[in-house]
Amino acid sequence: MVEAARFSKFWLPFCKKFKVEPRSPEAYFRTAVHPLGESFKAKEWSTMKDMKKRVETSTKQGQISEEIRQEHKGFSEWTFVASQYDHQTILQILIDGRDPKAVDIEGQTLPTLVYLAREKRPQYHHSFKSGAMNALIRVSSRINNGSIILNMDCDMYSNNSQSVRDVLCFFMDKEKGHEFGFVQFPQAMENLSKNDIYGNSFHVMKMVELPGFDGNGGSSYVGSGCFHRRETLCGQRYNKEHKTDWKKWINKLEVRESASVLEETCKVLASCTYEENTQWGKEMGLRYGCRLVDIITGLAIQCRGWRSVYFNPKRNGFLGVAPTTLLESLIQQKGWCEGGFQIFASSYCPLVNGHKNIPLKLQLSYCPYMFWAANCLPTLYYVTVPSIFLLRGISLFPEISNPWALPFISVIFVHRAYSLGEFVWCSSTLLGWWNDQMMWLFKRTTSYFSAFFNVILKLLGFSQLKFTITTKVADDDVSQRYEQEVMEFGTSSPMFTILATLALLNAFCFAGGMKRVIVDVQTLVSEPFILRILPCGLLVLINFPVYQGLFLRKGNGRMPTSVTYLSIMCALSVCTIALY
Repeated sequence: MVEAARFSKFWLPFCKKFKVEPRSPEAYFRTAVHPLGESFKAKEWSTMKDMKKRVETSTKQGQISEEIRQEHKGFSEWTFVASQYDHQTILQILIDGRDPKAVDIEGQTLPTLVYLAREKRPQYHHSFKSGAMNALIRVSSRINNGSIILNMDCDMYSNNSQSVRDVLCFFMDKEKGHEFGFVQFPQAMENLSKNDIYGNSFHVMKMVELPGFDGNGGSSYVGSGCFHRRETLCGQRYNKEHKTDWKKWINKLEVRESASVLEETCKVLASCTYEENTQWGKEMGLRYGCRLVDIITGLAIQCRGWRSVYFNPKRNGFLGVAPTTLLESLIQQKGWCEGGFQIFASSYCPLVNGHKNIPLKLQLSYCPYMFWAANCLPTLYYVTVPSIFLLRGISLFPEISNPWALPFISVIFVHRAYSLGEFVWCSSTLLGWWNDQMMWLFKRTTSYFSAFFNVILKLLGFSQLKFTITTKVADDDVSQRYEQEVMEFGTSSPMFTILATLALLNAFCFAGGMKRVIVDVQTLVSEPFILRILPCGLLVLINFPVYQGLFLRKGNGRMPTSVTYLSIMCALSVCTIALY
């Protein structure tokens, strides 16, 4: 951060002068081309890139000069820290916006920049992201008390410098601005493969579902890329008589203490014991006690009378990094499902917490996401029972000539056609839609299934939900396979065992069904058989990447041998029990 603070004195004027987008140096230089024919810009461009490389080199080496160490006492405080999970509060104001000397190379005032590492002790639960944000809210209220707070995940960056201006248009609107508690941008990813092999783009959700959610009474808070009014995060209820006077707010807080005094007085705000016997984590700040703290925090803000806005501009406001392996994608989805189902089974449930506080249509808008985990039950039924019935030669569906067959056929074809049209309308590809259908199946039979039973076990008191951070840094060979859209297995996991067992079960049942055709050709033209073989054949087709990982591929990205053997034994056992 020290190197970044020094770099900002040169980088900010460069961005303003040449209207640089995006403003993230890493993102900009990754795609920007060296300007030709503009000697002045080319010279500054090269200078900026060289400075960026020096910052990166210093960061990788982890070495700083004695001069910088003496200037910033935070380094000396880290010297005596034994563990990153056991240390005192370390706070340093790197750039003091009140200081006349805090200017860039063109004499423009730089914004205040503060480094904060809140106190952590083994005997105190630090509440992860929500605890960190609550500490930042308290410390920032003492240093500058800005009225608008932007919340971003560490793997995201600003992709549009006009986002702040756009958001202020909502908050400062003369007629409705005082009603808005937060403005939520969609979560967009910059590293998606051409056809989004792991279904991480969520195109339909961003362009169809969330705008509909917003139309039912306001957007949900999704944890990143969100601008909050400070009062909403401090527990204040909406009052239609109260309107922010933005002209007075600019100078409403005059902090007279020096930076060194502020550093010492603010440390207590980030201590482990500060929140004891307070409303922080309950009625103030981000809520505690749930995996999806962002959802229950946004719901609480709406229940206090504030409105929210979902804003999806043509140029993405913020970009993040999507998982580049199948396992990480499944683990991420599992965490979301656990959190959603946990909310539904608690007092935070929108139908309970939102009763008489928010419109019924907004309460119902939350519910489909709360039931993600429970969707594993019908999905598991559809991927196992029809295939087993095919193996046993039992007719599960009515004959095509029977009028009762029409509802089955209509639902299947109309729903898939609508899904395809919706996906293409959202600027995706046909192969992208197929990958999304494949991941829809994989997630429901693994992530949703694991999340459902983890929450059930927690409710029964047998286990506790664990907070798992999704790793998004991949090796070179993994990244290469991701770019080539080759599905990554490579690691032993119970989720892969479930996935492979279901894939093999459908393959064995399909083979058993085709055996009946070989023995009796008349079976092929019978109407019940056609309806039985189609779902199983479709499942075999969807699971083709799994079969590749099990038997056809070599190298680190294939399915582990232990998973292959175990899944074969499980699938054969199920087939044997079904037959006998």
